[in-house]
Amino acid sequence: MITETLQAADQLADQGISAEVIDVASVSPLDSETLLASVQKTGRCVIIHEAPRSGGVGAEISAILAEKGLLALQAPINRVTGYDTVMPYYRLEQHYLPNTQDIIESAQQTLAFS
Repeated sequence: MITETLQAADQLADQGISAEVIDVASVSPLDSETLLASVQKTGRCVIIHEAPRSGGVGAEISAILAEKGLLALQAPINRVTGYDTVMPYYRLEQHYLPNTQDIIESAQQTLAFS
């Protein structure tokens, strides 16, 4: 999802919105210090991944940020994910996976929260 996320960040920048993109290269150990530092700096978090919404790395990241960075958050954590279902065959994959527009809309929704 890094390609779609970087495309979204570029389009958001065209709208005057600065988005910090963190590519979580390792999930074990998870670099929670970098994630927490970003939330401290921005006050917001949108998690993007292609796995199902429940029970994945995105949910774990959300839990860590809620446990250790809750007071820094100015808006609820937003997740852009696949659906809680079995990954479809290739020809239907694009209906399952998040896309650049989904990411942009989620970031805008997070920024609009007050």
